[in-house]
Amino acid sequence: MLSTVTDLDLRLIRVFLAIVDAGGVSAAQDVLGVGQSTISSQLATLETRLDFRLCERGRGGFRLTAKGQRFARLARGALTSLNNFTAEARNMHRQLVGSLTLGLIGNATLEQNGLIARAIARFRQRDEAVRLSLLIRGPRELEELILKDEMQVAVGYFLHRVPMLDYATLFQERQVAYCGAGHALAARAGSLGPGDVAESDWTWRTYPLPEASFAGLPRRITSEADNMEAAAVLILSGAHLGYLPEAYAAPYVQAGLLRPLNPALFHYDVDITLVAKKRPHLNEITAAFLEDMRAALALPQP
Repeated sequence: MLSTVTDLDLRLIRVFLAIVDAGGVSAAQDVLGVGQSTISSQLATLETRLDFRLCERGRGGFRLTAKGQRFARLARGALTSLNNFTAEARNMHRQLVGSLTLGLIGNATLEQNGLIARAIARFRQRDEAVRLSLLIRGPRELEELILKDEMQVAVGYFLHRVPMLDYATLFQERQVAYCGAGHALAARAGSLGPGDVAESDWTWRTYPLPEASFAGLPRRITSEADNMEAAAVLILSGAHLGYLPEAYAAPYVQAGLLRPLNPALFHYDVDITLVAKKRPHLNEITAAFLEDMRAALALPQP
């Protein structure tokens, strides 16, 4: 029975997993670079250490036992944890070690994505060993994840201000109302007024945004979308009017699939904002990344 794990055991476990991945002892020869008899001997040694059979091998072919299947899963998890530990320990001498999760709302313009990418590039030039994760989420969820310490920095629409969080405006984004090419109003799109659209069905966002300047919320909201791609599909159907970021909608307009109702009248501007916890609550990794974000976007440092 295996009571302690030695370097030899780890070597034998890696041999066993190589056999599993190759589909048999014979097939693992090229991967491991040793002969079949050596591999069989190593596998037998591991089974002796474990005190149970890992696989059936012979004329009937190679097949894992039930315990062998479970052991393979456990072994992979253990080796992954060991590799992560080794990587972390190897980089402990660096100034910044840990993880950073960045949240985005998605469907940003090329310019916006380029600026955020520039901030990441600046951060990677630091003396750091940080695992960086990027998540696409809705505005409400982004704030919730930061408050729960499951995310450190987010970029998106944030209409309200949570007292525990710090907000900095990065860009302004213009939202314009559109209809699909198959909508009943499409032929007159471009010069429509409030009276023309008063009885139309609209799609609206599930998260708070500044109300459209012409008359607040539309009268007939018959569908909802929690992201821009979903809103675009509803508008493209020809059954709903709705707002989209002007830059995001541009390819659809050029393809003749969407038409703006009246850009001079049906539009509003929203701030794209950087949000994180207030400075006393920031760890050193988050503080460093925010510093690089502000430098990349030419924002004043706090």
